[in-house]
Amino acid sequence: MLVFIQTIASGILIGGVYALIGLGMTLIMGVMGIINLAHGQLMMVAMYITFVLFTHLGLDPYICIFITMPSLFLLGIVIQKYLLNPLIKVESILPENQVLMTVGIGMVLTEIARFIFTSNYVSIKTPYAAKAIFLKNISLNLPMCIAFLIAVFFTLLLFWFLLKTDTGRAIRATAQDKEAALLMGINTPRITYLTFGIGSALVALAGTILLPIYYLFPDIGGPFTLKAFVITILGGLGSTIGAIVGGVILGIAESLGATYVAMGYREAIGFVIFVLVLIFLPGGLKSITKV
Repeated sequence: MLVFIQTIASGILIGGVYALIGLGMTLIMGVMGIINLAHGQLMMVAMYITFVLFTHLGLDPYICIFITMPSLFLLGIVIQKYLLNPLIKVESILPENQVLMTVGIGMVLTEIARFIFTSNYVSIKTPYAAKAIFLKNISLNLPMCIAFLIAVFFTLLLFWFLLKTDTGRAIRATAQDKEAALLMGINTPRITYLTFGIGSALVALAGTILLPIYYLFPDIGGPFTLKAFVITILGGLGSTIGAIVGGVILGIAESLGATYVAMGYREAIGFVIFVLVLIFLPGGLKSITKV
């Protein structure tokens, strides 16, 4: 029973960070109507920025979030404005061209990282990397606890922004009905730029706080794009609360699979959940709840 509780606790911690990754993709999906298949690669870029700042300047990874988030926010705006928006405006036989563009962007970012850093696995070693917090007989990894708390804080901040600010309400209005929002005087092109920037900043935050726990290599973005996609589908396309629930479910499922099946099958859990959701719950959690 103790092992089960330990596994669930670990799954909730990593699931909180997964939810942050899923929120970024969900926001972009809700406003732009496309799946950003370069999502994990943007996270990889933030992780390499953190790695460079830690290695050469000695900055703590959790301090680096004040650099990686604005950097990826600006990169997201540039990608949306100059690479994706022109495709959205053009009439074509294949309206999903912008989705294919995100695939290309992801490939380019991966190869640039490989050219600069090679394909070698790297990691950072912080003084607290191996420390743990003990709750009776349950041990929790300290960096994972810190990452979870940071993820919760920024998730709450995001919801405050979406619910309480004029810009946040404009984002929600654009996600609900883009044409109606435009008729109401909302600058929808500006909102799409801003949304892609926020989504990129959220995944940058996730990558930065995960770096003390994960090894880093150029192809790490692919698996995290898959995780974000699974979370988005599981929670229901465009549902922010669903993304949080989906992230926690994925984290718990991976943790249980690693403990009771085999560590090597941890990543496969995402594929299994994805297939099961498409078969039995194609609308995601949103189709059976109000999330």
